[in-house]
Amino acid sequence: MPRPQDLLTPERELWKQGFERVAGVDEAGRGALAGPLVAAAVILPEKLSVGGIKDSKRLTPRARERLYGELTAAGLCCWDCAVIEPEEIDRVGIQSANIQAMLQAVLSLHTPPQFVLTDHFELAGLDIPQRGIDKGDMICRCIAAASILAKVTRDRIMDDLDRLCPGYGFAEHKGYGTASHLEALRKHGPSAYHRYSFRNVGQMRLG
Repeated sequence: MPRPQDLLTPERELWKQGFERVAGVDEAGRGALAGPLVAAAVILPEKLSVGGIKDSKRLTPRARERLYGELTAAGLCCWDCAVIEPEEIDRVGIQSANIQAMLQAVLSLHTPPQFVLTDHFELAGLDIPQRGIDKGDMICRCIAAASILAKVTRDRIMDDLDRLCPGYGFAEHKGYGTASHLEALRKHGPSAYHRYSFRNVGQMRLG
């Protein structure tokens, strides 16, 4: 695993080239059976006092919440999120929805970035210099920060959906295909918040 200081390598290279505003972009919820897809974009200052930033999947929920609070503190960094609902995912497909969410997140930043770093694939239609980095959330600080912002935002949405639509355990599994989630689908059928284009959901329609 890269050391914390190594996570700055991609940004540092771009800063040396004159790109002062480098945005990292990542998503959460791509593989879930229910709930939205959420993408986050963030421009971090070169001198950032927030420590412990790394891929959201390698952090505990408590650590993610702490980092989310620090990253979104007033005036610390420029960031935004985009949410793509299940109906749109079903309409356009998960890959198109993924690109759409990431594009929206970047274009929603109140300060336009000069360069964009994304996790794995580049964004078609983005008129800003960019680079897709394989496993970017593990080796790039701004992408890792975006993964935290996207994950916490989506988890909070799933907590809300659990209250609106009890019986599926959304607050526990966040919409992913766990055994308990699949059992709830077999028992209740898909809800209005499920992705019907996903095979594990569509095949469990009741009636």
